[in-house]
Amino acid sequence: MRALVKVGGKRLSSALSSLSSPYIRRFCSSLNSGSVHPSSNVHPNAVLGQVSNLISSFELFIGVVQNLSGSGAIVGDDLPGRTVLGCDNVIGHHAVVGVKCQDLKYKSGDECFLDVGDNNDIREHTSIHRSSKSSDITAIGNNNLIMGSCHIAHDCKIGNNIIFANNTLLAGHVVVEDYAHTAGAVVVHQFCHVGSFSFIGGGSVITQDVPKYMMVAGERAVLRGLNLEGLRRNGFTAAEIRSLRTAYQKIFMPADENSGDFEERLSHVVSHSTSYLPSDI
Repeated sequence: MRALVKVGGKRLSSALSSLSSPYIRRFCSSLNSGSVHPSSNVHPNAVLGQVSNLISSFELFIGVVQNLSGSGAIVGDDLPGRTVLGCDNVIGHHAVVGVKCQDLKYKSGDECFLDVGDNNDIREHTSIHRSSKSSDITAIGNNNLIMGSCHIAHDCKIGNNIIFANNTLLAGHVVVEDYAHTAGAVVVHQFCHVGSFSFIGGGSVITQDVPKYMMVAGERAVLRGLNLEGLRRNGFTAAEIRSLRTAYQKIFMPADENSGDFEERLSHVVSHSTSYLPSDI
């Protein structure tokens, strides 16, 4: 079996490398829970729900203790490239994971990729697309909750411990850092960057980058202050939050006209970071 890029961690790599293709094909042919392409690489501890469809005439790797619980779930596509699911993921009803992107620049026959890590809960009617070109990848980390009817487009990079509430829609090439959280019905424009520990209010449209630690909201989202509740829930101390509040005020709430423009205020905070921020932030 061809070596895997390290995505699902050592557990996935070692588990898959220990299985020979003939064994996998015999295992797949014995499943009655859905349609499994004979070239799909499914670990014997994977649990496939009724009418779950694994479609791949190229490379589809399903890791250890997988639960494709959803009736009508589709994982993989008959496209060149690869879809990888790590360990302990749950795929909900009618979710579609690892299919062709909706980018008109995609050229038929090009390889396209999706790598999903471990312990992700991907709920009903969610769609996650492969990359738009062979030189890029759609990547999702570990321990994410992706609620119903979310969409993650081609070439997105999703970190770890993120919560996407229902109907969060990410356009292509969006980057979302660890511990970010969206409320429902959020739309993120292509190429935007959502910082770690940030929160996006319900119904917001994101057309610019979201700074880390911040809360934004609005039909065209604007800053609403620090994501205080998110910081507390994730273990930030009172002293760390006070330091972040000071930095926020220096950058985004200048006291007078002598404070300089945005770039100058930002540079000042960065150069005096020990005064405003704890050393481990």
